[in-house]
Amino acid sequence: MSEELKVSTRHALRVLRAGPFRRYIIGSAISDTGTWMQVMAQGYVMSTLTDKAIMLGMANLAAGLPMLLLTMAGGSAADRFDKRKILLATQYLQIALAISIGLLIMSGKIEIWHILAFAAVLGISNSFEMPTLNALVPELVTRDEIQSAIAVDRAVFHGSRVVGPSLAGIFIGAWGAASAFFCNAFSFVALIIALFMIPPRSRGTAEEEKKRASGIKDGFRYVAKDKPSLAMIALIAATTFFIFPIITVMMPLYVRLVLHLGADRLGFLMGASAVGSVIGAIFLISIPHRRRVTVMMVNVCVVACAIFSLSRAPSFYVATGLLILNSLGLAMNFGLANTIVQERAPDYLRGRVSAVFMLSFVGLMPVAGLGVTGLSDLIGMPTALAIAAVCYAVIALIVLARVRRECSRPAAPERPAAEPAPPMAAAV
Repeated sequence: MSEELKVSTRHALRVLRAGPFRRYIIGSAISDTGTWMQVMAQGYVMSTLTDKAIMLGMANLAAGLPMLLLTMAGGSAADRFDKRKILLATQYLQIALAISIGLLIMSGKIEIWHILAFAAVLGISNSFEMPTLNALVPELVTRDEIQSAIAVDRAVFHGSRVVGPSLAGIFIGAWGAASAFFCNAFSFVALIIALFMIPPRSRGTAEEEKKRASGIKDGFRYVAKDKPSLAMIALIAATTFFIFPIITVMMPLYVRLVLHLGADRLGFLMGASAVGSVIGAIFLISIPHRRRVTVMMVNVCVVACAIFSLSRAPSFYVATGLLILNSLGLAMNFGLANTIVQERAPDYLRGRVSAVFMLSFVGLMPVAGLGVTGLSDLIGMPTALAIAAVCYAVIALIVLARVRRECSRPAAPERPAAEPAPPMAAAV
């Protein structure tokens, strides 16, 4: 793409025309809804088995450690093998896990160690599923449609995050917690059907196939040399360390200790946060190349101001508005960072680059959850939130300012782009 493509909503939504991406996104919408139903149901079941917060953290740790160790292996496998087969294997495994834990709950034999063990196995599955899905989406569209495809994919993901927990609550109230797990198992069928309908990746040249099997280290080498990709990963790492623990770990305590409210208001706040993420993903569709970093810098300021304002103990309604703004900015920046990384990554290296990108999020989460939370215990939650907001703003703005010029231009179709095509005789 030699010239910047003027992005419009009509052009962006071309990705939903009949084809592999539309089949994938329909299956993903159903499957993601089931996944969020299980997430909500698992938290509910854990709360009936223990009243210790550390055990809730142990479930996250059990799922997070395998991802920290195996995500790069999953990215390497995504480059080397058929992505559809990897995803089919992970869907079958997750169906078995959902049915097994549902049967344990229905029989009344469920124990905490069961959930921890299943979380660890699910973490292994996610280590291969997440980088593979992240690398598959750009292959289902043309290169100039990658931003639109990622925006639609993120909007569906966050939309299911709004719908899934609500459905889980209905199912749990009507038929018990096991029903949410069984529903999740059934929801995987939609994505499995979509994967069977997606054609396999066309085989590249002998040199490309050799590069696909070159090893995990090539993903790190590429990111280290590509300044914009490295900056995007640094941005997500800063977000993961300073911001996400506040939203994912500390929010229940914030609602109870700062706002002095109950669990019903916590659910409302988390739902508002999900709505903000959906809106942010939709806005992502129409952002042109030349404005990407400018928009990201504005989003950084919005997120930092929202978190800083939360530290001032606002009212419930002010907190709701701040969380919507916060999640909107986070969703847009995560989507834009992913778009920049995916557009710049060579096709033969996309799985490993996706794995490095995912490590900056899922790999840091188990450690990041200890940083701001530990600081909060030492100096108080309001002060810890204010410090986290300032640190995040300073680091993120410096990182983005250093790559503003590079990210304003469309990426080359392939890196390195200067390799000449082999002569016809040599190809034969």
